[in-house]
Parts: sequence; C-alpha cells; structure tokens
Amino acid sequence: MPQDRQKKNGNVKTYNLDKSVRQIALESMVDIMENGEYCDKVLHKMMKKYQTMDRRDRAFLKRLVEGTVERCIEIDYVINRYSKLPIDKQKPVVREILRMAVYQVMYMDQVPDSAACNEAVKLACTNHLIPLKGFVNGVVRNVIRFYQDTPYPKAKEDPVKHLSIWYSMPEWIVARFMEQYGMAETEEILAGFLDDDKGISLRCNYTNASGEEIVSSLNAQGVKVEEGKVFSSALRIRGYGSLDELEAFKKGWVQVQDESSLIVGEIAPVKEDSVVIDVCAAPGGKSIHLADKMKGSGLIRACDITKDKVTLIRQNLIRTGFHNVKLKKQDAREFIPEWENTADVVVADLPCSGLGVIGHKPDIKYKTRPKDIKALAGQQREILQNVYRYLKKDGVLLYSTCTIAPEENEEQAAWIAGNLPLEPIPLQEKLPDILKEKVQGEHIQILPDMAGGDGFFLAAFRRKETEK
Repeated sequence: MPQDRQKKNGNVKTYNLDKSVRQIALESMVDIMENGEYCDKVLHKMMKKYQTMDRRDRAFLKRLVEGTVERCIEIDYVINRYSKLPIDKQKPVVREILRMAVYQVMYMDQVPDSAACNEAVKLACTNHLIPLKGFVNGVVRNVIRFYQDTPYPKAKEDPVKHLSIWYSMPEWIVARFMEQYGMAETEEILAGFLDDDKGISLRCNYTNASGEEIVSSLNAQGVKVEEGKVFSSALRIRGYGSLDELEAFKKGWVQVQDESSLIVGEIAPVKEDSVVIDVCAAPGGKSIHLADKMKGSGLIRACDITKDKVTLIRQNLIRTGFHNVKLKKQDAREFIPEWENTADVVVADLPCSGLGVIGHKPDIKYKTRPKDIKALAGQQREILQNVYRYLKKDGVLLYSTCTIAPEENEEQAAWIAGNLPLEPIPLQEKLPDILKEKVQGEHIQILPDMAGGDGFFLAAFRRKETEK
C-alpha cells in the first residue's frame, strides 16, 4: 500500500519506493518465520532501510508483520482448512504470502477482502511465482468465503488445542501454563499477550525533565499519554509514528522500559554514592533507571556479552546523558577479580526463555523449546555463582527474569538461598500496594498485564559474609 506523496509542513513532498509496502512486509516475514531472525530487529532494519516511508505506511508495515507473526498458529489452522496443500508443504514465499493475506482478511478491517486477495496474487507474480498465482488466489478466496464458519477445537474436548489455536500459542506452552495456573488464568494470560491496545511503556528520567515537561512535549506531538498502572514514573503512549521523532525521546527525557521491569530500579537500595554492577545490562534500561535514581552520581558498571549489546547501551547513554555508567564487554560467567567485594548492589537480570514478553515479542513463542528452559536455568546458575562475589557484606543481589517458567524463577530463587551465602529479603513492604498481594514468600511473579504489560520475576538477597 505505498503512498506516492506525503504532506509535510503544508508542502507536498514526493518520494519513491522501489518496493511496495506489502513486498517489504513479505521479505520481513521470510526473514522472521523462515530464516529465524528476530521480529523487532527485522522491522528496525526495514524502517531504517526505507526511511522515505510515511507514517501511515510504517504503521501498516508494523501492524501487518507483527500481527501475522502473532496470529500465525491460528492463521495456519485456517489455511489448512481451505488449502489442498498443507501449509508446511508449501514454498516458503507462498506460505508467507498466504499468511499475510489471511491476516488482512481476518484482522485488518480497513483492508477490503478483495484488496487482500489481489495484492497476494501480485506478490506471487512479483516474486517469480506466476504458475502459483491461481493457487494463491483460490486459497485466499476460500478463506474469504468460509473463515467465519471455521470449526475450531472445542474447549471441553481438547482444552490445550482449543487455547493453542484460539490464542495462537504453541501447545507445549499452553500445557505448561495450564499446569501452573489452571484453565481460567491461562486464558487470561494468553488474552493479555494478544491485547493490541497496550501501546508502549516509557519510564521518565526525572534528572533530565519533570513529568509535566515530558507529558506536555508528548501531547504537543499528538501522542496519547496515560499514567502507568503501578509506578508514577511510568507512562504508556499510543498514536505515535516513530520513537525517534519524539522530542522527549530524542532529548533523553524518557526510556523505553516495560512497567513490570521498573520494579528492579524502584526497590534497589541505592544512594548517590553507591556502586552498582549490572551484569547483563543491554539495552540499558535498568542501568539508566538507577543512574537517574542516583542523580548521575556514584558508579554503575554495565556489562553485556557482545559488542552489539554494549553499543546499544552506549547509544541509550549518549541519548540520556548519564555519565556515571561505565561500560564493559563481558561474559557474566567470567569472574573479574578487581570487582570482588566492591558492589553495594548487583543487578542480575539474566538471559531467560522470555515467556513473559511474548506480548511484544511474539516470535519468542516459535523460537523457544522446552529443552531451552533447562539449559537456561543451568546458565543462570553459572552466572549467579560468579557474580554474587562482587557484593560487599550486606550488599544486595537483585535476581530477575522476564519469564514465567518456575525452573528459572521460583526454583532458581530457592537454589540461590540454599547454595550461596545470600539470605532472601522480603519484598512485601517495598512494593506498591497494587503488587503486594502478588508476593509469594520472598519473591514476586508478575503475570502478563498485572502491571500493564510483561510477565516478570524478581527475588532479592543480601550477602551474609564476604570471602577473605
């Protein structure tokens, strides 16, 4: 749906795209679903490559790609009902053309069914699949005619399959959630993942600007702003084109950070002269939160394992202007002797299965496998056995993940308390009232949408002694 002309400041600006927006979306889908690339990185790459797209086209591209990825299991189920050739037997490009077309038919009311079908046929021709244009046309037309009468698996007969298809979630994840939380709460979690009206969560950097200045700036650019659900420093925004266009973002007044993950910085016992080590810090949200809380003083060591991750933290630091954060490319499993017994706080927001962030990273549910959870839990323990040694006596370790898998959360917290010289710190009194009832013993498991967004886990520990 390319636009040939764009209005800007009362003038008409002409630009040309060498590809249609649907072609760009198709290439994105092939990268994500066929080649295993990450959805957010692919979209960022495409937005940067095709900077001449106007705001409407960018929004269309983002909605089409993210929506198709998010609903892919249901879409495949529908396609298989009305295609003689099963989805997994089709050519990759044909498969992605059909998925995008069916998503438009089922979920994009502003796209006429005829346009979804015609554009799918055009994509087949553009991508040297002319002999298959009749097949594409036939499948999409069948879906248009019959999809509203498609029989879905019944909850009473097969609850796992029912929820899997209805909410586009792999069956193994549905089964895990049902075992942990039961049918009703599992359905609430899955519905929360598919909430299209969440917007994006921002945290205000009050060192750089007041809340009033930030909200006023966003409103002046036509952005819809709501207060956070849990923390006063959080905002949720909708109705913007690109973050890079927002004055508040460019000036470093705000940082993208889901509200549930703000808990780490909010409860961290830091003072203006504290030493903090953030061992897996990219993209830098928690380090910057603590830098803001420490008013730019003290010392924060922010580390991550690759040059690209460290570069991402650096870009956010340059934008936000904090100078009390020192960066290091470092594998958290490797010990740094000179850091031993130096930190007041160690932030260990460790690599995890990511089952709590499926709502805004939908491709995670296709990439993660049950065996990955066990492997990640082992990796987390390697890191924890190493980084607790950075703490001073009475220093605090904050262990967190963005998953809702017990092996990485509750079981890991129990392992820490039983195997490391650390004692759990009760969280009840440190949390806002809205979250206090969610505390389970000495840790908190936030399910998706409890805090307005992601699933998140946090446990805090104090070091009992230091090695001589």
